[in-house]
Amino acid sequence: MQVKLAKPRSFCAGVVRAIEIVERSLEIYGPPVYVLHEIVHNNYVVDALRAKGAVFVESMESIPTGEKVVFSAHGVAKQRVNEAKERGLQVLDATCPLVTKVHLEVGKYAREGKEVVLIGHQGHVEVIGTLGQYDTTEGGLMYLVQTVQDVDNLQVKDPSRLGYVTQTTLSVFDTEKIVKALKKKYPLITGPSSDDICYATQNRQQAVVKLAEEVDVLLVVGTETSSNSNRLREVGEQHGVKSYLIPGPEDIQPHWLSTDSVVGVTAGASAPEILVDGVLARLRDLGAESVTEIPAENERITFPLPKPLRRVKGQSNH
Repeated sequence: MQVKLAKPRSFCAGVVRAIEIVERSLEIYGPPVYVLHEIVHNNYVVDALRAKGAVFVESMESIPTGEKVVFSAHGVAKQRVNEAKERGLQVLDATCPLVTKVHLEVGKYAREGKEVVLIGHQGHVEVIGTLGQYDTTEGGLMYLVQTVQDVDNLQVKDPSRLGYVTQTTLSVFDTEKIVKALKKKYPLITGPSSDDICYATQNRQQAVVKLAEEVDVLLVVGTETSSNSNRLREVGEQHGVKSYLIPGPEDIQPHWLSTDSVVGVTAGASAPEILVDGVLARLRDLGAESVTEIPAENERITFPLPKPLRRVKGQSNH
């Protein structure tokens, strides 16, 4: 058995920043630090932060007045920001800067009085936050579409004043089809000046496309709630490779593999490299004799921490 390892894989700059915001907050202020929603969609990461004193909640009402709250990497609706102010909470915003970019685009459309189409997955935390950027007092409308068929069924008020944005963790290939359908139906629709799908999502998907040329089966390390991890599995399937999403090494089923398999391994942007190491160890136990990394795009992007957390590690705020 041979193993081919995708590069890039695992954490992206936005995830690294979000986790560090929680860890640095715990260092500086001490526990508890409240986090609205899972900081990123990975159980291993969330459990590790919970063990350090992070408290994950799903509503602002669960946070005592005056406490500190971290907004997750997926971003939040304007209403949540207002609720935090009303409750006197100190906000530490871990929203990925690339999600913030989409929020700013929605705000621009709103100020221009345009209707907005959001391409994304209904119910995903990022989508809820993005939909919540349009101030309804402006009198505008937002529409969510998930498929080309949704575009066919879409009815807007004024096709001449229409813009679109996308969730950052979508399939590049599927999104292109939906954007093409939107532009065909609404020739005057305007889009973002640069792609909303984040660099890390695109790079990891392209790495899987490259990997798919060389492997018989693909293992994607990530959880069911992780949009970008699910998209990696779908990309593998779309390129003719049996693909499985696994939270960790214990989820590998031996019958997926044979003694002469070439196994591809990647990880979603919210899955830590330690889980990849565990998967490789498990594959060696199952007969893997070699591990070869297949490099694609080289990533050097980093994002700064919020100003209150930019201090010497270990330094107290008192």
